[in-house]
Amino acid sequence: MSRLSRHFPRNLSGSIRRFSSTSSTRSRPATLFTLGLSTLAVGGAYTLGSVYPPPPLALLFPQPAPPPPTDPSDPAYTAHLQNIENQLQSLSLLQSLRSSSSAEEWYESRPYSNFPEDKRLHHLTAGALRGPGRLAIPPLVRARYDESESMVFIHLGRGLCGHDGIVHGGLLATLLDETMARTAINNLPERIGVTATLDLSYRAPTKADQFVVIKTKLIDVKGRKANVEARVEDMNGTLLVEAKAMFVQPRYANLLNKAAIRQVLGEPPVRGGEELGLAKGK
Repeated sequence: MSRLSRHFPRNLSGSIRRFSSTSSTRSRPATLFTLGLSTLAVGGAYTLGSVYPPPPLALLFPQPAPPPPTDPSDPAYTAHLQNIENQLQSLSLLQSLRSSSSAEEWYESRPYSNFPEDKRLHHLTAGALRGPGRLAIPPLVRARYDESESMVFIHLGRGLCGHDGIVHGGLLATLLDETMARTAINNLPERIGVTATLDLSYRAPTKADQFVVIKTKLIDVKGRKANVEARVEDMNGTLLVEAKAMFVQPRYANLLNKAAIRQVLGEPPVRGGEELGLAKGK
């Protein structure tokens, strides 16, 4: 006699055996159902993660991107540039700035748009870095008429990366140097200057294939020196880079071609013949 039957009546022992057998049979469908749900959940999570990867994974393993067109005579080349230009003009931030109550205090320009071709070929951001997959279109500058602030919209292509999908920090430094120099030069006495110091703080990775806005602000002008601060943000307002720089007007400034420099920077429209810029008395 088993140890169980010593302590329980025979009929109760049979009931226990029948209950145990029934429970085991009923648990199999439940187990299969649980496994099915788990498999479905894992598969769904994998699919969702592939389409919308979490930020760390998206940075480490960016989605593949097709190569941009490279032949200027190819209609796809022109269509690519036009598509990015259309995206620029449709940016909600740009549209809101154009319709704001202070819109008349700002003007727009497109640096390098009228840059002579023989000079463009030997220029970094207007030549070597210009084209699909890089700096596809000229930046769009919105600046105050008094040149105290500017907002520069730039599209960053996939060919500007260090780590795949992340824009190279040196490229961001170059863009900050140029945009801050524009604000400084427009406020120096001879409207020309060179970079003396440039300090950067990288706050977040800058993803490629997106628009960013560089916001510059004049801190002060003291004689031949101008100090400017700037920040790079994405279209969601995320701070990516902060910078401060000092620009100095060289002593040989009067020997340089200032008209060509103004052409590169993008000159503002003159409002009623008034003098523009802080260096002219503002």
